[in-house]
Amino acid sequence: MKSYWLDSYSPPQSLAMRQVWGEFTATAKAWGNLLPALSRDRITEKPREQGLTMVLDRSLGWRATQDLLELAGDYIDQIKFSFGTSVFLSEALLRRKIDLIRSYGIDVFPGGTLMEAALVQGVYPSYVRRAKALGFTALEISDGTITMSRQTRNEAIKRALDAGLKVITEVGKKDPTIYLPPAELCDQMAGDLAVGADKVIIEARESGLGIGIYDEHGNLREEEWAAIQRGLGDSRGDVIWEAPLKKQQVPLIKRCGPNVNLGNIQPDDVLGLEALRGGLRFETFMANSQQGSLP
Repeated sequence: MKSYWLDSYSPPQSLAMRQVWGEFTATAKAWGNLLPALSRDRITEKPREQGLTMVLDRSLGWRATQDLLELAGDYIDQIKFSFGTSVFLSEALLRRKIDLIRSYGIDVFPGGTLMEAALVQGVYPSYVRRAKALGFTALEISDGTITMSRQTRNEAIKRALDAGLKVITEVGKKDPTIYLPPAELCDQMAGDLAVGADKVIIEARESGLGIGIYDEHGNLREEEWAAIQRGLGDSRGDVIWEAPLKKQQVPLIKRCGPNVNLGNIQPDDVLGLEALRGGLRFETFMANSQQGSLP
């Protein structure tokens, strides 16, 4: 499918939203200085290295993508086209969406399962070149459904880096019956970071149920999480915890602070998550213990 206007397309810059909201300096934008955010530690300006929010895009059309970015683009750092969904879009639409996402200073990449398929089919080098040509800024490299040696993983990371792409790796298996102990996950993460990965995602799938640090009900497995935290040491800030459910986001924010990196966030939940980070929801309300009163 071709588009006659693609070559002259210029992504909109969401001028209306940017004019209304202005600069964000630890205050609620539309309210000016009247309502200071309760969590002053929150990193609010992009580009961020900490406090990243990674959003899943499984089926957003052009208008939905435009609406999402106008509403919440300032609070999104990464957008991932889930698993292999990007292959079902026309090239014109895919390029158009990527251009728009990039205009908001957001990294965009295809899901790791697509990379795994390319590796199994022996076309990974071509996959890397094509991803770069389409405008993706990063690649996710994972072995959630396949077995990959350390050498192959290193080579995959280096090839993507050589192509000028940022690398975001993922550790953990999608099959809930396959258990990887925290020490093994931490070793894998350390290896990825050592060869140039920018961030490492800890697998939880889109459901967040019975995978990784979550039990079958989606509750945080405290001992599992704590063991990974201890194993990460100084690399804690390089990890993105997949946390698709609010009841997972809350304990991670409480334990790691408002600038914890969180992934697999649904598009409709971005502003809700930012409110959690800023202490503007019941679960993370960070106001002083003073009793409210009128002046």
